[in-house]
Amino acid sequence: MPLAAVLPESIDPYVGLMVAGFVVAIVGHLGRARWLVALGVIMIFLAALLFPVALQLLSEEPPPPGPRVPPVGPS
Repeated sequence: MPLAAVLPESIDPYVGLMVAGFVVAIVGHLGRARWLVALGVIMIFLAALLFPVALQLLSEEPPPPGPRVPPVGPS
């Protein structure tokens, strides 16, 4: 199963994961629970990492070609 089939195509799950990570980290800071802070930071990191990967894998258009450089030399 390719990775693109597992990742959601809309931005909503990534934003939700990031917001949940911030909430978990804040609750961890308030409760002085380091493991909860670490879990929140990991959730934020995963949301920030998986979103660009999903954009790259799920885009239907190929990336634009590089700049066109004219040939050098006599023609």
